[in-house]
Amino acid sequence: MEISRYEPGTPCWVDHQSADPAGAVAFYSSLFGWEAEDQGEDAGHYNLCRLRGLDAAGIGPSMGPRPAAWTMHVSVDDIEKSAAVVTVRGQVVVEPMDVMEAGRLAICTDSSGAFFALWQPGAHIGARIANEPGAFTWNELEAREPAAALSFYPAVFGWEPKTATEGPGPYTEWLLNGRSIAGMMPMDSSIPPEVPSYWLVYFAVTDTAASVEQATGLGASVVVPPTEIPQGIFAILSDPQGATFAVIAMAS
Repeated sequence: MEISRYEPGTPCWVDHQSADPAGAVAFYSSLFGWEAEDQGEDAGHYNLCRLRGLDAAGIGPSMGPRPAAWTMHVSVDDIEKSAAVVTVRGQVVVEPMDVMEAGRLAICTDSSGAFFALWQPGAHIGARIANEPGAFTWNELEAREPAAALSFYPAVFGWEPKTATEGPGPYTEWLLNGRSIAGMMPMDSSIPPEVPSYWLVYFAVTDTAASVEQATGLGASVVVPPTEIPQGIFAILSDPQGATFAVIAMAS
């Protein structure tokens, strides 16, 4: 669906950073049908990736020692105010800064080390397309300290947690003004203890098994094979650069 505005507190953009942005552009363009446009040297050779001519995601070079990763951006109306709230329990890794005329950006970590970004829109509101094949559709916090997150994100963004305890483990939906906008689950014990909490980005696809086969043919590895849940069939992958992401074919 096409999007013209994000309510403050809503995940609005996702981007990929690694030491091999050209490789990432090639991989995701093949997998999702994106068309990437390098924004030039002044923009650090950041690529805007478009689906049906609409901004869908970004790919750029790493900004520091962080491993290759996808980052969720949350729209805010006052980035300095939001950054000040983050510092109470988390950390502002990159202070609020202008991104030319596009908007203002800050890179943060929550109370257990999960990276995310604040985005105060200017000319760029975020993704102009979401929730359809080839576009991002969900963001989920894999949390080492769910209890800490339950106080951190409501303070920063006004999110309200709604936790279901049935099934293999608790799952939290984050609500903004009654609308479900993200999720959270405790980090699986199989994940090495040195891995901090992180936000997992989900991309919509029409056929999860086919997308996994295509992704592995392009050099990705499977973290979680296609798995059926009430919402659809999802899988988790690691791309050739080492960044983790998920794909999901939603149930009809």
